[in-house]
Amino acid sequence: MDRSWLSAFTALDGDARVARDAWSYLEWQYGEPHRRYHGLAHAAAVARDSAPLARDLSVPERAVVTVAAWAHDVVYDAVSGEDERRSAAWLRHWLTRAGVAEPHVARAEGLVLATAGHQAPDDDEAATALLDADLAVLGAAPAEYDAYAVAVREEYARYDDTSWAVGRAAVLENLLAHAPLYRSEAARSRWEAAARRNLAAELTRWRSPGGDHR
Repeated sequence: MDRSWLSAFTALDGDARVARDAWSYLEWQYGEPHRRYHGLAHAAAVARDSAPLARDLSVPERAVVTVAAWAHDVVYDAVSGEDERRSAAWLRHWLTRAGVAEPHVARAEGLVLATAGHQAPDDDEAATALLDADLAVLGAAPAEYDAYAVAVREEYARYDDTSWAVGRAAVLENLLAHAPLYRSEAARSRWEAAARRNLAAELTRWRSPGGDHR
């Protein structure tokens, strides 16, 4: 079990034994065979990258960011919106079972739900930390980004290349239309330029007939 998960539960006055039980289920669900990108490594990366972005928040706010980061994709069937709702409900169940106070439960649940549309009030610093960290992979080194793109494509293998190219191009265009792409200055300085290069390069591949559709 990752130490940050247990620490976050205890920071919210949650039962450590329940936190350990919840982790067992979380680890099992992230290990489902249909996952290629949205697995435990992704959740770990979001938890890791959100921590420095949330460092100036209160202890409870940092804790809810942590549990939301770990749980935000715990239910994943590649059904946008429904996955986030079910993941939020999963986290609510375990936090409540651990005895965490309802305001903290609702806050963590809301953060997971925010990942569905990647929208939250501008002044919501906890959501900013989580949402920026969730997109950190877009600003990775080109090889890591390409591996991410391949893995996501495999998760949507039910679509043929033509259908996928149309849908994926729309997603990439939408991301590139956001200016800036990241909500916080810290994330923009770290990932923005590389993310735009990666997104533009992938979009070019999907627009190129017979091109390299990695």
